[in-house]
Amino acid sequence: MTDVIVLGGGIVGASAAMMLAHKGQRVALLERDFCGSHSSGVNYGGVRRQGRPLHQLPLSQRAHQLWGELPGLIGIDGEYVRCGHLKLARSAADFDALHAYAERTREFDLGLQLLDRVELRARFPWVGDVAVGASLCPEDGHANPRLVSPAFARAAQRHGAVVHEQAEVVHIEHDGQAFQVHCANGLQLRAPWLLNCAGAWAGSVAAQFGEPVPITSAHPAMLVTEPLPVVMNVSTGVEGGGIYARQVARGNCILGGGRGFALGPRQARPGQAAVLEILRNAAELYPFLQGAQAIRTWSGTEGYLPDHEPVIGPSSTTPGLLHGFGFAGAGFQLGPAVGEALAELVCSGRSRQPIEAFSIRRFQA
Repeated sequence: MTDVIVLGGGIVGASAAMMLAHKGQRVALLERDFCGSHSSGVNYGGVRRQGRPLHQLPLSQRAHQLWGELPGLIGIDGEYVRCGHLKLARSAADFDALHAYAERTREFDLGLQLLDRVELRARFPWVGDVAVGASLCPEDGHANPRLVSPAFARAAQRHGAVVHEQAEVVHIEHDGQAFQVHCANGLQLRAPWLLNCAGAWAGSVAAQFGEPVPITSAHPAMLVTEPLPVVMNVSTGVEGGGIYARQVARGNCILGGGRGFALGPRQARPGQAAVLEILRNAAELYPFLQGAQAIRTWSGTEGYLPDHEPVIGPSSTTPGLLHGFGFAGAGFQLGPAVGEALAELVCSGRSRQPIEAFSIRRFQA
């Protein structure tokens, strides 16, 4: 008998499985492909609190603590560095918005530092003249998602969870006592708890239990350059969006922005127009990148809800069903804290962090 079945081997599902197994629960983690192979493994790798809505910040702050314990949690450092996150303003209105955000988030003690044009040039001379100012969150940073997300699944396994990869779920039923999950490879599992952490495909699971949500898929456009002299010493974003960039220790710059397109239900690519737009923005904001060669481009599939907020917490229709999906491309940093919150709901009936704002009930008439 299994206590908990977790659907989805991304960072949310894998961290939930790890936390549950650590608490003594008998856990089965089901992943249709390979753990960390979808949005959790192909994202930009930003580990930031800056810029999040206020009601996400308690979870984000808890995640920040957990990221600080990463080697103890998953056995590797995941190339996680707290280098700082620099959010650039390209206009006076954008800089005013950064000021307003710093005021609204003061109680969360993010340590935001507002830099005018002169201060920005003095501290980060590699930023282009188009930037009129910035907000720096010194303790934010970045990590390698291709290392971190699968490592959570391996850590879950070390704690006793059973991980089933290439186990596509074809049917789920609930008999009033427990969930019965049937996989295409013949695997059948039964458990009183089911965690729906299936990313962009989680909406179909919710709909099976009378909780349809208007989730859509989007595909990030990403690229990495050849190794360059190390210049960029913080992770960067832009007020209002458009582009984000970071440089790793090997000198490669990872950039993202805009949208790609789907090739099929499980594959996506960035597309030429999106890549060209990233390169145009990059040359303007980061002049040292002019002439740099992009050596690889990629995309993935992320789940978006209309309010760009996730669904986290109990089902409104089915006891034992918990949801954790729809992170709108911003779930990598939150993942460990969401996994912990879901584990707490199973083990004690409540999350220590406030998650009411993320209830699936907000989509019900």
